[in-house]
Amino acid sequence: MIFISDPLFYLAAIPAVIFVGLSKGGLGGAMALIGVPMMALVTSPVKAAAIMLPILIVMDIVSLWTWRGNYDLRTLKIMLPAGILGIGIGWFTAAWVTVPQVRLLVGVIALLFAADYVRQRLRTAPEEPKPHNVAKGSFWGTLAGFTSFVSHAGGPPYQVYTLPLGQDPKLYVGTSVIFFAVVNAIKLVPYFALGQFDAANLSTSLVLMPIAPIATIAGAWVVRRMNRTIFYPFMYTMVFLVGLKLVYDGIISFAA
Repeated sequence: MIFISDPLFYLAAIPAVIFVGLSKGGLGGAMALIGVPMMALVTSPVKAAAIMLPILIVMDIVSLWTWRGNYDLRTLKIMLPAGILGIGIGWFTAAWVTVPQVRLLVGVIALLFAADYVRQRLRTAPEEPKPHNVAKGSFWGTLAGFTSFVSHAGGPPYQVYTLPLGQDPKLYVGTSVIFFAVVNAIKLVPYFALGQFDAANLSTSLVLMPIAPIATIAGAWVVRRMNRTIFYPFMYTMVFLVGLKLVYDGIISFAA
């Protein structure tokens, strides 16, 4: 079996899978975003995304079972068609998107997400829940599908629309699980068509896959018990630092 054997790769990949699994279990936020950027520090973002996708499918199956029965149908009706459109845009533009561009895009998303977290922490009054808006939901759903296709970083655009809705946490998590389970399943088709699932990528996914269900179940357990006041600032700091590194690498690649 051919797979990546570089120990440095696994020093980044194993924590990345654990963080994403915890996110899939319900913790969400920064951990979902950090997976591909962390792996992109030791391999190309395109290769990192291809390795991560089969692992995400396993996590989605576990999450769908864990959060079954919790979902908001209105959110899914607005965002899922738009998310599928975003995947199509990502597939159509794949031939023109380069590794430095993807690295820069993911880095910018990471920095914006970290900045939005700081903005929320500085607010003195909580925001009132907002009603559904088809135009906004469609826009952010399309962007979520596109960024999910190129780097599995669909979380921030999805959250820009859904977090202001003020849904019950279980309803929010269950809805996001369904959205990204459908998106990830659909992404299998263009990833196969683009030749991203070669022997080395799939074999590496299999090596990392046993971590996926354990981390996902752990995330579901932790989400009901953990005090987040220390954990989340630490995670967002990690996202910020990884984002800085990826933006730097992307700019250097363009300048070379």
